This record gives sequence, structure tokens and C-alpha cells, in this order.
Amino acid sequence: MNWNLLVVAVALAAPSVHGFLRFGCSNLVTERFDPLVTPGQVSPHVHQVVGGNAFDLTMDPNVDLAKASTCTTCRFKEDKSNYWTAVLYFKARNGSYIRVPQMSNHNTGPGLQSGGMTVYYFQPSAPTKDLNITAFAPGFRMLVGNPMRRKDDIDPNTAAAQATSFRCFQGADPGAIGAPGAPPGDTFHLPKQVCTGGIRSNIYFPQCWDGKNLDPADHQSHVAHPVGPGFFGTDCPATHPVRLPLLFMEINWDTRPFNDKKLWPKDGSQPFVFSMGDPTGYGQHADYVFGWEGDSLKRAMDQCTVPDGLVTSCTTLTLQTTEQMNNCRVPVKVPEVVENKWLKQLPGCNPIQQGPGYATMVKRCNAVSTTVNAHLPTYAPSVVVPPWSVCNAGPTPEPLTPSCDSIPGEKPVPAPGATPPPA
Repeated sequence: MNWNLLVVAVALAAPSVHGFLRFGCSNLVTERFDPLVTPGQVSPHVHQVVGGNAFDLTMDPNVDLAKASTCTTCRFKEDKSNYWTAVLYFKARNGSYIRVPQMSNHNTGPGLQSGGMTVYYFQPSAPTKDLNITAFAPGFRMLVGNPMRRKDDIDPNTAAAQATSFRCFQGADPGAIGAPGAPPGDTFHLPKQVCTGGIRSNIYFPQCWDGKNLDPADHQSHVAHPVGPGFFGTDCPATHPVRLPLLFMEINWDTRPFNDKKLWPKDGSQPFVFSMGDPTGYGQHADYVFGWEGDSLKRAMDQCTVPDGLVTSCTTLTLQTTEQMNNCRVPVKVPEVVENKWLKQLPGCNPIQQGPGYATMVKRCNAVSTTVNAHLPTYAPSVVVPPWSVCNAGPTPEPLTPSCDSIPGEKPVPAPGATPPPA
């Protein structure tokens, strides 16, 4: 994708630029929960989770994900972390909802992952004063964004203003070269036009830490964005002086089944809404729980400095195939339907709240609040074929694009094309 081209172009101009990790993570489970938001401030809503299979709804801070997980949905076997984001739904003209599928990102092959996201870990780059980073520690958690937000109310001169954004794809075109989150290429609200190739969520986590707290009650105050409007080449504030890897995520929503505006509301307004009842996109948020094995993340940050982001360039970590990623799953424990079926309302107590005021908590919620002991899913993972290529079939290798046979055991990649919407 063009993000890689930007990084390499900068690297050629400034040799001091460090590298980064870029890898896919398939979907682990889709379920209604939200353990990292403050109780009483937001109703539990549907999220999709990727990463290690030690994930549990209780999110017990004493559980070491790296040791408790037996598999991970991420490309690198050492990464047993959990990453989760709110799920996007399509609201049809008749008022019913259906979950929007997800698809593989550009240049994430070989193989097609089942939903999920693309995860990045960036090393700091000049002119940042401190190029040394501290890897996340066991027990570390953080949350970025506010699910109750419904308007663009953050100072545009701060990095926080660009932490969550969207890219509207037209066909297979990846969009303009540039870091995600920069207008006019990206928007901070959900795109209002038809995006024929899908919509991508772009999410930057804070990269500055207070050096003390692993997970405060609000899951946010221990971390901060760098000073100023950007994420690269900037410095940490004095209150949070410890530099962390810059964690960035991309989620590609397959909105192609809903491109026909005859399915949209009669007034022509955009039809997509996040699971917490947010039709604006300003409430986009994400959560992270550290779970890398031993010193593997720190080792990768120190040794994998090639600025191409290809997983095969980071030989200190262990790769697995997309099939192995896709088949690492956990059962749904909340007994309710949240996907693959048209719904009369969003799961949980999450009515549409347009704003511009902040969303409010629904009182006397009667949604399902218990869990069950469920079995592992036995059906095959769902895979969507995106409109773009995920790897290079040759015969001449393309820079920054993984070869379609670069990982032993990987299955052939289907040709680009859309799949039908969920039944």
C-alpha cells in the first residue's frame, strides 16, 4: 500500500529513520463486551478481537496472555496480545442492521486472513530527541478514543485530533500517498459518499508512557500522544517521558455489498453505524492488552529496522501461515446473534445517538448480561476476497509487496473479487 512507499521515500532521504513491523491478525471472536471502558459511562457493545486465544471476557489482569495462549491469530507466533475495536453495521432503509464484513489489507499476503486487522509497530524516527524505546510490559493495557464522542471537538493542533480516521477506497485504488489521518485524503467522520472499494479505519495509539502505571482505572491517563499535531519525529511530553513503540491499526470494512444507494436511507445520509450507536464515526475507539512472549517485541524493535514492513524481513520472529491464523478461534460466550443475520436493533442497549452532544448511558437495560460455556466453532473461517492484490505473484518481485510464495505452506490466493453479503 502507499503507506509503505511513503516510509521508504522518507528513509531514502533520511537514513536515521527506523523501520517497523507490519502484520495481519485474523478475527478471533466477535462478541458484545467492552472491559476497558468505565462502567456506567457506556453500554457494552459488539467488538471484534484479534490475537492470542487466552482472551476472556473478564480480562483478568493476572492472566499472562503470552503464557496462557495456545495460539494466536496474528502472523507472528510470538504476539499473543489482544487488540479489539468496535464493529461496524449497515443500517438498511427499512431500519434493520447487519454486521459489515472485514477483508484483508493491501500487501498482507500470501493468503487471505479471516477479517481482523493490520497491526503496525513503529520505531521512533528523527528528529525525535529520544530514539530509544521501552517495550510494553506484562499487564500493560490502554484505550484510545471515546465511544461516547459524536463531534470533532479535539484541538486540531494536537496528535489526538488525528488518532482515529477513515479512508474511502474507490475500487482497488489505495488512495493518496501519505500517513493515514491526514486530510483531504482521510476524514475523521465516517465517509458520506459511496466507497466502492470499502472503508478503512485508521487508529493510532498513544506512544508516550508515564513509566509507572500499567493500567489505571481509566485505561488512558498513563499514556499520551507526542507534543504537536504529528505522530512521527515528535517528542513526548514531560508528564509522559518514556517512549513506547507507536502502535497503529488498520481495519478494512467490506462495504461493497452496500454500494447501491437504493439500500441507503431515503434522505441519502450515509448508512453505516458503529456498534455503540455511533453514526458519525467520531466515537471510533480501540483497546490493547500486551501479550508478546518474553523479550520478543523488544528484540524485534531492536533488530528489525528495515523500512519495508515485510514480515519476512524480521527474521528474529516466527511466522505462521494464514490458515494457522484463521483457525485460531475462541467460542462466543454471550448467547445472542450479532452477525450474519439481519437484526431489528443493534445488540445490547445501544440506540442510535447522532449528537453533536456526547452519547448518554441507557438506563434499565434488559439486554443479555450472562455468559454460557460454548464450544469452539466447527465451521470454516469466513474469508472475503478484497478488490486488490495481497501479494506479488511475479515474475519480477515488487518492492514492499510480499511474494505469494514467501511463506512455506501458504495456500494460493484467490483472484480479487467481491463475495456476496451475509445471508
